[in-house]
Amino acid sequence: MAIQWVRSLIFTILIYGAMLPYAIAYLPWAIFDRRGAIAACHAWCRFVVWLAGWLIGLKTEVRGTPPKDEVLIAAKHQSFLDIILIYGAVPRGKFIMKRELLWAPILGQYALMIGCVPVNRGKRGQAIKKMVADVAAGRALPGQLIIYPQGTRIAPGVKAPYKIGSGVLYSELGQDCVPVACNVGVFWPRKGILKKPGLAVVEFLPRISAGKPVEAFMKQLEAEVEDRSIALMAEAGFGSGKVG
Repeated sequence: MAIQWVRSLIFTILIYGAMLPYAIAYLPWAIFDRRGAIAACHAWCRFVVWLAGWLIGLKTEVRGTPPKDEVLIAAKHQSFLDIILIYGAVPRGKFIMKRELLWAPILGQYALMIGCVPVNRGKRGQAIKKMVADVAAGRALPGQLIIYPQGTRIAPGVKAPYKIGSGVLYSELGQDCVPVACNVGVFWPRKGILKKPGLAVVEFLPRISAGKPVEAFMKQLEAEVEDRSIALMAEAGFGSGKVG
């Protein structure tokens, strides 16, 4: 376990340290063309996936069919790894993100360049209105809009409500929604350095067609994402004492 912790520490230092050279290398392209920023983020995601498998024994797998058209992606959020795997799997991803992240060096600047939508979560009602307005204004930047319905990272086995913001976006945008389940938190926790070896999975589930009533959509979204995430976590040995 001590060796795995040291490997995890080295891995963490390397992936965050690599952000700067990737950002600098792609900056001349990214400044003038959104595709440059997207390419930089995709390249960094591939590096993280490769390094995780090589250094800490954490393999990854993307299941299902990642969407390429204009859709809303509503995903289970357990750690930074699901962000990396989901973004790396779609051609033009953009996130609904906390406004505070804009101040994160490199991450914040590139988030804006790829079309992410920053939201102030201080007041829920105002945040939803601002989110819908910003997304509508950003339609000139086509892509797959990624939202985490529970609003934050949720540890495996912990229950948390699905917030209405994803339902409002689904209704206002009039787009299909692609749910995403995962088990990544079993291996890459939301906090701490230690990351466990194994197979981390994100799975793109069958899309929910546009036009459903918000209440029905929310119930279907939560049931499908939670049921499949529980199955993926069981597949990874969560609760059996066999993880890692």
